[in-house]
Amino acid sequence: MLKFDEELFLKLVEDEGLSFRGQVESIVDDISNKGYSNIFLIGAGGTIAMMYPYEYILKSNSSINVYSEIAAEFMVMNHKHFSKDSVCIFASVSGTTKETVEAAQFCKDRGATTIGLVAEPNTPLTQIVDHCVCTGSEKHSFDTFFILLYMFVFRFMYNNNEFPQYEQFTEEVSLLPRGILNAVKAFDQKAEAFAIKHKDTDYHMLVGSGNLWGNAYSYAMCILEEMQWIHAKSIHAAEFFHGTLEIVEEDTSVVLLKGEDETRPLVERVERFAEKITKNLTIIDTKEFELDGISDEFRKHFAVSINWAVLSRISVYLERERNHSLDLRRYYRQMEY
Repeated sequence: MLKFDEELFLKLVEDEGLSFRGQVESIVDDISNKGYSNIFLIGAGGTIAMMYPYEYILKSNSSINVYSEIAAEFMVMNHKHFSKDSVCIFASVSGTTKETVEAAQFCKDRGATTIGLVAEPNTPLTQIVDHCVCTGSEKHSFDTFFILLYMFVFRFMYNNNEFPQYEQFTEEVSLLPRGILNAVKAFDQKAEAFAIKHKDTDYHMLVGSGNLWGNAYSYAMCILEEMQWIHAKSIHAAEFFHGTLEIVEEDTSVVLLKGEDETRPLVERVERFAEKITKNLTIIDTKEFELDGISDEFRKHFAVSINWAVLSRISVYLERERNHSLDLRRYYRQMEY
């Protein structure tokens, strides 16, 4: 597969990523024993998008109060549910994301408990937070961060007497890297075909819902817009029929991200509409991928990881077909703004 080192993926995500389970459990158990009022999931750009699935999971499976907040807005909004008893979780691959670092310091200064997920060691975010899980590599960092967030969120739920299946769940988390790898292999030709077909397409609609809404938001903004300079819009399936449907035409590229949670019918409704209008409908459905050893009960949660991994295969082929490096930027971190 183009630009995919299977051995490195398994080393970073399976061997090293899963090894953080003990550290995560220790952090969560310590916080749970001391007590806390709520959880804030805070990020910027791709990392706030990464948090949205876990907010959805908590809201739909737990009584724990949870808020996902964009770092820059959070610091100026005077959030009335934030206090010294809040638990604040941040993620930054580089550990230097300006807004995220500032938000972590903001929370720390006000006495809240802070947790950071970071790839690069000895960076500003690692030095601010109370608890840091540092993966040590930017490669496959999102895949690893997703797995760490499963561990954090479901451990908090378990300690809140809401998730007795925790041991089974964590055993299945350990199978997820192999499931991701198999999904990537199964999807690779489709990813290449999409990139070849759409190398000159200048606008895409990304539609998602539930725990895949964050992926739709992130892929449109961080990959298509930031990394490929392609006009894109992320649309929540529940909102698609309140405006966006009017600009769908015969040649509009509509990409539907179908997961397996309770909101799947919302995406299916968009699908029924779009297939009548456009000839450029792409459906990426996590149900199509086999996940050996993973129960039907938990597939809906793991759809986040599977969907992101297969979308990432589209990215590398778009890079090749469009001769546009995923690392190329005109403005981001190139100038002051």
